[in-house]
Amino acid sequence: MTLLLDTSVVIASLDADEPHHEACDRLLSLGGHRLFAHALAETFSILTGSRMGRRLGPATAAELIESAVLPHVELVHLTGHETMIALAEAPRRGARGGAVYDWLHLAAARKARVEALITLDRRDFEALIRPGDPYVRTP
Repeated sequence: MTLLLDTSVVIASLDADEPHHEACDRLLSLGGHRLFAHALAETFSILTGSRMGRRLGPATAAELIESAVLPHVELVHLTGHETMIALAEAPRRGARGGAVYDWLHLAAARKARVEALITLDRRDFEALIRPGDPYVRTP
C-alpha cells in the first residue's frame, strides 16, 4: 500500500518523546511512501522554531531531515498550475487560512494516487475529504 505521510508523522518519527514515535518511525523507516515536498519546510520550521519545546539549530535540523527523512520517501511536488487548481478548489473544500496547507497535502496525495494520507491530525483533514480522495488515517 502506497501512502503519503503528513508532517505530523515525520515529526513524531524524529522525536522519541512523541507519544506516537514508534509507530511513526516504523512507518517512515519502511520506505517507499510519499511526502509532499512542502512537508520538508514544515518539518524544518517545527524543528527550529521551538514549537512544543523543540529548538534545533538550522544546520542540525537540515542534516536530520536529509539523513533521517529523505532516504525513506519519494517527494511529491505540485507545479504552480497544480497549486492554483487546488487553491481554486479550496473554497469548495472549506480550506481557508492555515487549513490550506492541509488541503495542499491532500492535493499532493491525490496527485500521487496514494491509497491513504497518514497523519496524527486526522480531524484537520476530515472536513476536506470528499468521495474519491485517498483515505485519511492515523499510523
